[in-house]
Amino acid sequence: MSKELQALKDQVAANNTLVESAITLIGGLATQIEALKQDPVALQGLADSLRAEDTKLAAALAANITPEP
Repeated sequence: MSKELQALKDQVAANNTLVESAITLIGGLATQIEALKQDPVALQGLADSLRAEDTKLAAALAANITPEP
């Protein structure tokens, strides 16, 4: 197998992992929001936690997006 093909396979695997992580995150958020809807303090804590991770998520997504020519 060529180096280029292996590199492509590795990138696809990494992207798939990232996509699965995002799906898990979004599903988990929905569950947490539903559970916390009657507790504004806990809900605010969840929102604060999400904001703290925004930069990391944005960087990870940007690193895996190739701009169109």
